[in-house]
Parts: sequence; C-alpha cells; structure tokens
Amino acid sequence: MNDGVNGVALAVFIIFFLAVTVMGFLASRWRKAENEHSLDEWGLGGRSFGTWVTWFLLGGDLYTAYTFVAVPAAIYAAGAAGFFAVPYTILVYPLIFTFLPRLWSVSHKHGYVTTSDFVRGRFGSKGLSLAVAVTGILATMPYIALQLVGIQAVLDVMGVGGGENTNWFVKDLPLLIAFGVLAAYTYSSGLRAPALIAFVKDTLIYIVIAVAIIYIPIKLGGFDDVFGAASEKYTAAKAGGLVPLEAGQWTYATLALGSALALFMYPHSITATLSSRSREVIRRNTTILPLYSLMLGLLALLGFMAIAAGVKVTNPQLAIPQLFEDMFPSWFAGVAFAAIGIGALVPAAIMSIAAANLFTRNIYKDFIKPDATPAQETKVSKLVSLLVKVGALVFVLTMDKTVAINFQLLGGIWILQTFPALVGGLFTRWFHRWALLAGWAVGMIYGTLAAYGVASPTQKHFGGSAKEIPGIGEIGYIGLTAFVLNVVVTVVLTFALKAAKVPDGVDETSPEDYTADAGDPGVKVELPPATAGTSH
Repeated sequence: MNDGVNGVALAVFIIFFLAVTVMGFLASRWRKAENEHSLDEWGLGGRSFGTWVTWFLLGGDLYTAYTFVAVPAAIYAAGAAGFFAVPYTILVYPLIFTFLPRLWSVSHKHGYVTTSDFVRGRFGSKGLSLAVAVTGILATMPYIALQLVGIQAVLDVMGVGGGENTNWFVKDLPLLIAFGVLAAYTYSSGLRAPALIAFVKDTLIYIVIAVAIIYIPIKLGGFDDVFGAASEKYTAAKAGGLVPLEAGQWTYATLALGSALALFMYPHSITATLSSRSREVIRRNTTILPLYSLMLGLLALLGFMAIAAGVKVTNPQLAIPQLFEDMFPSWFAGVAFAAIGIGALVPAAIMSIAAANLFTRNIYKDFIKPDATPAQETKVSKLVSLLVKVGALVFVLTMDKTVAINFQLLGGIWILQTFPALVGGLFTRWFHRWALLAGWAVGMIYGTLAAYGVASPTQKHFGGSAKEIPGIGEIGYIGLTAFVLNVVVTVVLTFALKAAKVPDGVDETSPEDYTADAGDPGVKVELPPATAGTSH
C-alpha cells in the first residue's frame, strides 16, 4: 500500500470531481421545468427522460461504486462464489420486463411518485403503504453508506487523509468535502443532477474496464497466468477455486435468485424507472440494460487479476483500488479512481432522493400533514434527502465498515419482503391487504432473526446472509427463505380473511391503467384521494 500521496492520481481525480460538481449544479437548468416546486420535477426529473438518459440513469443507479469495489473483492477473497452477481443481473431483466411497464403506466395515470403510493392506491391501505415505505427507507440507508465507503476506499489508496494516528477531522476531511458537494447539488438540482452525471460515470467505468481487461493481463503474462495464480490460491485455501464447492451451490443459486427478485424493489430503482417519459422507454431499457451485465462479468475478473498481481490488503474492499494503483500509470489510476468516486456520487444522490420521496409522500403527507402543498412536499423532500445523507455519513464515520456491509445485506433481505404487495398487486387484486401486511411482518421478523444468528470469524451476529433452509437442510439465502414464508402466510390468510368476509380496501385503479402510455388518448395524471390538493 502506498504510504504517501499519489499526487498525479489525486490531481486527475480532483479534475473529474470538479467537472461533475459543476455539472451537478448546472443540471438544475437542464430540461428546466415551468413549475419546479413539485416532486414530479425535483424527485422524478419531470418524468421526461428518454431511452438513453434512462439507460445511463438506471445503470448509474444499479451499478454503483460499491459494485465496482465489492464484486471483484468477493472474487479476490472467496473465488467463483463471488460471481453470483453476474447471473442475478441476467435473471433480473426478463423479470422486470413483465412488471415495470405496468408500474410505470399506473403510476403515470395516477401521479404515483413511490411504490408506497401504488400500494396504498391498489389496496386502499395506509398501513400497508407505511410498511413498504419504512422498509424502503431502512434498506436504503446502509446502501448510501456503502457508496461513501467506496469513496473512502479510493481516498485511502491515494494516501489522502493521513494515517491511522491522524486527527479524525483531517483524516475524514476529503470525505466530508465530497459529502458536502453531493448534498448541495442534489438539494439544488434533484434527480436531474445524477441523471446528467451518470453519462460521465458510466463512460469512465466502461473506459477503465476496457483498458483494465486488456492492459493488466498483458502485464501479468496473459489470462492463463491470471487464472493459474487464482486457482493455486483457492486450491491451497480449500475454497473451491474457480468453481464453487458443491456445499455452496444452494447458497449461490438462492442468493442469485433472491437478489434478482429484490433489485427492483429498492426505492432508487423505481425512482429512476418512473422518471421515464413513456412505457416504451421502460420496455427498451429492459432489453439494453444487460449490456451492464457484460461489463459486470469483466469487472469481476479484476478479482483474479488482483491475486495474480500479488495485491496484499487487510481489507478485501481495497483490493481493486490497490490493483489500479500498482498496475496503471499514475494518471490513468486517477481516471480509474475518479470512475469509482463518481460511481458513488450518482447512486448516493438517487438513493437519498428516493428515501426522501418515500418519507414525504407516505409518512409526512399521509400521517402528519395531509393538506401539504406541492411546494411544501418538495421542501420537505429536499430537507429529508440531506438528513438521509447525514445519517449515512455518521454511519460510515462512527462504525466499522463491515457493519455497513452486513446491514446492506440485511437491507436486501428486508426489501425482498415488499415483493408480494408491489409485484403481486400489479397483476392481481386477489391478495387481502391484511394478509399482505401479515406476510410482510413474518418475512421481516424471520429474516432479521435468522440474519442475527449468523456468525462469522469477525462478528458474532449479522455475519452473513445465508443459513440452513428449514425442511431442506441446505444452506441458502435467508432473504429467499423469508420471502417464501411471506408468500405462504399471505396466501393462507387471504383465503381465511375472504372466507370470513373481512372488508378489504378500495382499489382506485382500473385494468386499463396498467397498459396506458403517455400518448394514449385520455391519459392524464390524476391524483389519488389520499394526495388531493397536490398538482403534478
């Protein structure tokens, strides 16, 4: 690890950082709205983004700095088991092709800004809507923290901030500056800022990966030597090597499937989706987003390269930044570090906006101030987006980084429990609202307790996301097991509640709402009763 500051790499990093900062503030003038004081404008970019803007925005949203750092770090530490991220991102796109266009259509027709808006309108239940909103906020917070961890990893490798004995303020000052800039331009420009910056972020990442996948293997003697070195390490460690051990195959498969089901339950994924201007934009994106999966597969190979290059780090999350530091000329290492740093800013901005929208629409407006005006909604959302970032920053600065990682894994378990209400509701009204709420509660409780009981060599609790599946005896992803329990409880209770003729909520949607497009005659944004008085 470099003990001094890499001046050239730092200079290049700062140039790119300043460039995207300027773009972030200028984004408020990009596609400038007539009325900026509404969540449609600040929180969804005016619902005006076309195919390519949406593609870059979703890519910037889903493939984060943490992805850039953590996926190859998992390969570096655990071998082929870390590749689970590649098949799950392949599985997810056919899945979202079936339901995202329906969600966009009904949200456009009724002016829904969040998934909780839809759940409330579909099932007539503020309680179920609140459960979905709280789950989304809880799952998003550690995710934002991990983006800051990604920036911190890059700063550490560049030697910025001093050593462990440095005053805490001096050590964390670069991260505080990055946070302050992120908070300022998100507050000013809303979703338009990350949408514009995503062009730079994704372009940089593609350039860095294209260079890395060619340049680094050449320096290391070719892919034969890269894979050979990795295989030797895994064989010596009895970790399964280039193929997962048979005992871990259930874990691999269930983690990939569960992660695919969960990915587009996250609020930031839906926020980017609802910012699109038409149903067709969503359909096109589900067909071209797999290009990012190709990038992810190449990115994962960097973990093998780090082994072949002899990278030695105590924290695997530093393996790839250190690989870039060791293998690239200083100026291009700066480009790579900028790609990771900007790759943290884009999703962190979208995540904070998504969490703020959930709080504003489904907690503040539904339960605190039902008569809030559009301007008041926007102001509250802006303030909450700042508080969310501050919470994530405090999390990063005061807690061990492994805690943030484990809470993010827990967030994945939690967010998957909203799947029956959201995706199930897009296709059927059969489920009873109280059954959905009970199923959600069972999934949340089981998933949390099961994860609490998982130990690791460094932690007594929350040490992982896999545990023995009841009744099967195989080790599998806790989130998927909790999801199955959730569905079983929901189905059984729906039968029971319907048989007992327990009143269900009022569905304010109609079948044609789910296939409506922006250009269809008679389609216009309407407001659900719970949000009367808000113009969109």
